[in-house]
Amino acid sequence: MKIFSLCLLIAMSCLARPGWARDELVSTAVTSGGETVPYILTTKDGTPAYAVILMPGGKGVLNPRMEGGKLVFAFGGNFLIRSRELFADGRFVAASTDATSTPARILAIVQDLQRRYGRIAVYVVGTSRSTEATMALSAPLDGQVAGFVHTSSMTGISGFDTRRFSSRHLIVWHRMDACRVTKPSASAGAGASYGTATIEMDGGTSVGDDCEGRAHHGYNGIEAETVARIKAWITAGR
Repeated sequence: MKIFSLCLLIAMSCLARPGWARDELVSTAVTSGGETVPYILTTKDGTPAYAVILMPGGKGVLNPRMEGGKLVFAFGGNFLIRSRELFADGRFVAASTDATSTPARILAIVQDLQRRYGRIAVYVVGTSRSTEATMALSAPLDGQVAGFVHTSSMTGISGFDTRRFSSRHLIVWHRMDACRVTKPSASAGAGASYGTATIEMDGGTSVGDDCEGRAHHGYNGIEAETVARIKAWITAGR
């Protein structure tokens, strides 16, 4: 009995360890039309000043839900979704949700986060195919969110002129991204043509399909460095 009690205390202390990331399914974000927008809120101990709304690439349907008392969702291997704990560090919280080009859905999450944390700066982050959503949202949400981060962007980014927006924009790519629809030259070209802030990453390892999360396309092996540079850019603009 004593051994069991000791093991239980050790397990509880590990779960309560300062800095330990926590995932929570949130269903209090509701659009003006009454639609609930579920998201995964990832937090660590601290006082948040920033939030990132993370949208996966591909079909983009995260579909977070509870099954048998456990949180389940799709796209766990996606760069942004698997890196959510790296974003959440006390100063930042992360909200992972379905990719969407509907402004009302993003605003519902923004307003829900600000009800929780006050006037925090919210950034919308997409990767691969969900950069089509971040680009589409940029005009209708301009000035209503602090900024947008476009990672491993679709080639349409090459003509994406950010100079007309008041919200901040960052383009991130991997120098060795071999995905046919997210060419590094398109991201680099946008930065050169329009003066958009850019980050070029290098290193890591590429495994499997060139357009999947474990390839250079998904910053495999350099997630921490990539996220750190994104957050450094965000905090520098406060």
